[in-house]
Amino acid sequence: MIDVSNLSKSFGNTKAIDGLSFQVQPGQITGFLGPNGSGKSTTMRIIMGLDWPDAGQALINGRPFAKLTNPLYEVGALLDARAFHGGRSAYNHLLYLAQSNHIPPKRVDEVLELVGLSSVARKKAGTFSMGMGQRLGIASALLGDPGILLFDEPVNGLDPEGILWVRNFLKSLASQGRTVLVSSHLMSEMALTADSVVVIGRGRLIDSAPIDQFIGRSTQSFVIVKTPDSSSLQDILRQNGASVKARDDGSLEVTNMNCPQVGELAASNSLVLHELYLHEPSLESAYMELTQEDVEFQSVISTQAVHASN
Repeated sequence: MIDVSNLSKSFGNTKAIDGLSFQVQPGQITGFLGPNGSGKSTTMRIIMGLDWPDAGQALINGRPFAKLTNPLYEVGALLDARAFHGGRSAYNHLLYLAQSNHIPPKRVDEVLELVGLSSVARKKAGTFSMGMGQRLGIASALLGDPGILLFDEPVNGLDPEGILWVRNFLKSLASQGRTVLVSSHLMSEMALTADSVVVIGRGRLIDSAPIDQFIGRSTQSFVIVKTPDSSSLQDILRQNGASVKARDDGSLEVTNMNCPQVGELAASNSLVLHELYLHEPSLESAYMELTQEDVEFQSVISTQAVHASN
């Protein structure tokens, strides 16, 4: 388990992390989410002993990274996909890490096979594409067969096939009972991958919850309905207790009423419907709703204005 408690870190006058606390449980994938500059990478670096906090602590199985006797056997991380000597082969890069951590050389071949790099094991890592570099970084994290794994943007540079491979691979690691913490800006991918989320903004915790709970309590589902007689339907729906809002495309956004109720009211009043469906909340919409005040750089052009111009 990873236990972050009252963590704070400043760089000069900039507060990167501010009293941050959360836990990452074994047997699941935890998505670590937040806008640029929110403190995700700094937090992961502190967990891995690469930065030192001003206050608080980050523990791995109850101990700070510096106190681990055989760290690669307990925790592995991919924090920088290009953290290797470009002149070394993939095999020699992993062999160096293995030998310096008393890991048998045969494990190098095993992890190269796991990540699909066996055929290029003797090629210089400096010639690798970004996606191949990500695979090599994942192999490095797996060398000691650790129970805890941290991945910072692991699908960067991967094609759709590679993204699918990482998704399924992370799920297989969690299914083995490992603790998996993954940071990403790809909400659609996190929605398919993560079991729970930790969301931070400006170095502070915004929410930590199973992903379904996070989505459910952060934003509301509603019914979308479209009809040639929008005015009449609005009146009927409001008379029956629904809240109705007209949308730019001519459809109506209806809350406090489900699809069958809307459809039955329309039918009983002989109104034709062109569309009727339930708009479910998404991880992206919940994330955007909760982090909108914590974005470091905000455009003066609103999302609505962009949509209106298309």
